[in-house]
Amino acid sequence: MATNRLLLQKLNLRTLTTFTKPSHFPPHASHLHSSSAQFYSNYGVEALQAQESSKNPNQEPVSSDSFLVEKILLGLKQGNLNSLRNSLFRLNPSDIVEVICRCRENLQMGMKFIDLVLVNCPNMKHSSQSFSAMVHVLVGCRRLSDAQALVLRMVRRSGVSRVEIVESLVSTYNLCGSNVLVFDLLVRTYVQSRKLREGSEVFWMLGIRGFRVSINACNSLLGGLVKVGWVDLAWEVYDEVVRSGIDLNVYTLNIMVNALGKDGKVDGVKLFLLDMEKKGIFPDIVTYNTLINAYCRQGLLEGAFELLNTMSGKGLRPGIYSYNAIIHGLCKEGNCIRAKEVLDEMLRIGLSPDTTTYNALLFESCKRNNISEAEGIFHEMSCKGTSPDLISFSSLIGMFSRNGCLDQALAYFEGMKRAGLVPDNVIYTILIDGYCKTGIMSKALNMRDEMVEQGCLMDVVTYNTILNGLCREMMLADADRLFNEMMERGVFPDFYTFTTLIHGYCKDGNMNKALNLFNTMTERNLKPDIVTYNTLVDGFCKVGEMEKAKELWDDMISRRMFPNHISYGILINGFCSMGHVSKALRLWDQMVEEGIKPTLVTCNTVIKGYCRSGDAAKADVFLGKMVSRGVVPDCISYNTLINGYVKEENLYKAFGLINKMENQGHLPDVITYNVILHGFCRQGKLEEAELVLRKMINRGVKPDRSTYTSLINGHVSQDNLKAAFRFHDEMLQMGFVPDDKF
Repeated sequence: MATNRLLLQKLNLRTLTTFTKPSHFPPHASHLHSSSAQFYSNYGVEALQAQESSKNPNQEPVSSDSFLVEKILLGLKQGNLNSLRNSLFRLNPSDIVEVICRCRENLQMGMKFIDLVLVNCPNMKHSSQSFSAMVHVLVGCRRLSDAQALVLRMVRRSGVSRVEIVESLVSTYNLCGSNVLVFDLLVRTYVQSRKLREGSEVFWMLGIRGFRVSINACNSLLGGLVKVGWVDLAWEVYDEVVRSGIDLNVYTLNIMVNALGKDGKVDGVKLFLLDMEKKGIFPDIVTYNTLINAYCRQGLLEGAFELLNTMSGKGLRPGIYSYNAIIHGLCKEGNCIRAKEVLDEMLRIGLSPDTTTYNALLFESCKRNNISEAEGIFHEMSCKGTSPDLISFSSLIGMFSRNGCLDQALAYFEGMKRAGLVPDNVIYTILIDGYCKTGIMSKALNMRDEMVEQGCLMDVVTYNTILNGLCREMMLADADRLFNEMMERGVFPDFYTFTTLIHGYCKDGNMNKALNLFNTMTERNLKPDIVTYNTLVDGFCKVGEMEKAKELWDDMISRRMFPNHISYGILINGFCSMGHVSKALRLWDQMVEEGIKPTLVTCNTVIKGYCRSGDAAKADVFLGKMVSRGVVPDCISYNTLINGYVKEENLYKAFGLINKMENQGHLPDVITYNVILHGFCRQGKLEEAELVLRKMINRGVKPDRSTYTSLINGHVSQDNLKAAFRFHDEMLQMGFVPDDKF
């Protein structure tokens, strides 16, 4: 009795630094490589210090009540459990540990005691040692689910470190006559609780203490780490598993092959497989499927085909998973023809394609908007008895909605419901978007109402879709109401919500509302991007508030968000529209200095600005400047400049630009000729005007209503009614209706 009490006191006082190994180890326990100790030293000391600092130095360990312990043991031996119920409430954690230790030769008796405690004292504040003692007995009695429930309680206790948990389980290991399955259970519990980093630390701690967990527990940990993408940590654990001498199996191999694939290191697979073969572990069909999938994910399709062919030589028959991975990879690369060939091969060897097979082909056809091909795949799918799922229908509904074919989209939507599939918010949002893009907002809102009635929650994507449609149709009052509804329902607006509304109000010229939304956006820590700034700058330019536009421009740069070619184009256009061509030109030079190549649209804006200011000559000089910067003028460039010269009544210069246009490979169009012809008519130079007419006809450009109207008005102004009526009759013969108001 005294000996057990002494052991318990030592158990309560023991720390990591004073721990000594149990007097005997399980047959498979062994010393581990020093690197595990090195790893542990990186985190274990800090954890231990944290544990030690949290302890109350004045707190004395709670000793057990020897009389109570003896009374409980006697009751357990006599089977008189009812007489013990009142005594249970006097127990403390040390009493529980001592009773369990005294029952280590009779686990069934210990089990009865634990059941009594758990049932009658559910709110008892257990220590790590009392939990550990109970876990050892439960594992010994093969009540693993009950044991895991207690381990989970240990893991979830606040303020209890991994060091303390491992220490308590190790400390009570010999006292309770346990086995190493306890440590397997501990590692598995951390994995199942998604505490993978903590599980890895526990794995190393156990190794330092000379306890090796089983390969199944190791695989559980490795698989969990790889699944969440912690591949580097998985390899560290794997290396420790190998060094500690734990026997690997094919599941280990498959997990680590998956790790190589996830990490994009398929080149290292062959070497890894050779190493595993030396250990007597050979790849199975899962290995090959994992590898094929990895190759396909990286676009290494020829390598995937090689693996498929290798399988047969290894006595393995490729299954539907192997073929589905390759079909998906081919479709992802846009090689649908070869994907269909693989499908034909599947059918030839007797493999029945499933929904996943067809969905890969269907998704790619829908992505390419190949309606006939997509419908053909869907029809084949139905004929083969393969039931389409939500992915199948959403692919088709999305394709038809994108292309404005809403009747067909609705037909598949109804077909999906007839098939017993319940549409989700994604499918409803696709249909809503289709209606929004075609401007049928009433039907978009009706679809929204049906979505809500069917119990689908509107998320931020659905709200943004409707807001975009409303703003596009300039239904800004409705957009504002929807935005308020969104806020009231607890759906937080995102970057796209604010940018959509800002764009709508800028388009409407309501810059105060747009700016208020911008300020709200920044207050919510949603960072505006270049598109947001461009939208606002453009809005202020269009309402002529150039100072405000420049303020936003400076604010954008202060946030280290640098203007792009669109930004420069917007501000240059703003300055040109206001007649500030010199400012626009300075901005153009700044853009070039920043290494941003001017676009043709921006250059045409500057030409238009000069011409509006009555300075066509400078516009002509600028035309040469843009050519020197590698920007080739188009018909709009020349037409704008020609119009500028015509307005200045420099008609011969304007007419000369036609030859320049043609030399540059640009054919003058009806607008070009009409501008010059109208200029000559306005000046009363009708011979020159008719010369322009003949030239345009010779060049294959048909005169239009504007051409004839200019000629008729020109001749009338010169009292040449005979010529005016001649062109009037010709105009009628060409099918144009004259104004008849000379």
